[in-house]
Amino acid sequence: MVFAGGGRMSLLLRVNIALIVVFALGATLTGLACRALLERNAEHEIRAEAELMMDSALAARDYTASEIAPLLHAQMQSQFLPQSVPAYAATEHFLRLHANRPDYAYQEATLNPTNLRDRATDWQADIIQRFRNKPGEHEITGERDTPMGRSMYLAKPIRAEEPCLECHSTAAVAPPTVIARYGSNNGFGWQLGDVVGAQVVSVPIASAEARASGAFRAFLASLIAVFVALLIVVNLVLYLLVVQPVRRMAQIADRVSVGDASAPEFAARGGAEVAALGAAFNRMRRSLDKALKLLEARP
Repeated sequence: MVFAGGGRMSLLLRVNIALIVVFALGATLTGLACRALLERNAEHEIRAEAELMMDSALAARDYTASEIAPLLHAQMQSQFLPQSVPAYAATEHFLRLHANRPDYAYQEATLNPTNLRDRATDWQADIIQRFRNKPGEHEITGERDTPMGRSMYLAKPIRAEEPCLECHSTAAVAPPTVIARYGSNNGFGWQLGDVVGAQVVSVPIASAEARASGAFRAFLASLIAVFVALLIVVNLVLYLLVVQPVRRMAQIADRVSVGDASAPEFAARGGAEVAALGAAFNRMRRSLDKALKLLEARP
């Protein structure tokens, strides 16, 4: 630490300490606000990804029902083709995505499916039960830990509609081709309007959080770089406009105080205040010289 005479703290050091304190407080408040904003943006990004996946699944279902199923209708009389089922098409579509992005997932989880791969897990069954308990609820979101890391899930209810009951009401009325493919033990007993399952998409949280953390570190580094540059500029300006002129004035004053008449006048440079101080110092010195000469001239 740099100190002036008498053990007092120098002006530059005082200014630097004040700037550092102000910067630390400002950076803390700004950092907290920025962090909160980035976290909210990450949450919105994850939610947008989940909604996009859900919309994509619904689009795959609609396309299969309107374009694929009619083309396969004739063949379905002799052989059941799961490719004509909207839920199957949407699931297969996302299984291919899952192969390349294992942390993204989609499932049409059902409590009593014909295809056992669609059977709901315990946590999915809880979601389905919640939809059953609250018929007015159309969407559920939440977070859970997975082997791939924390994920956000978005779920929508699957309700038994008229077309579903053609295959899922009872084994007795189900098409023989369905029984031949899946057997008569699973996937029956559905009632019109009942919640029988849920569409569930899972989106990883870690990637969005990593991007938010990277943006926060970049912001913090930029903030520190700007502060360091500002600190250098402030120190340079203070030194040139205040510290250096005042030190020069103090040196001249020391020479004058010991009677050195050859000491030059102070050159009024620097800021307006320092220049005014220098001019006042020079007037005082000239007045002092005149007073000394008058004293010396007396007999």
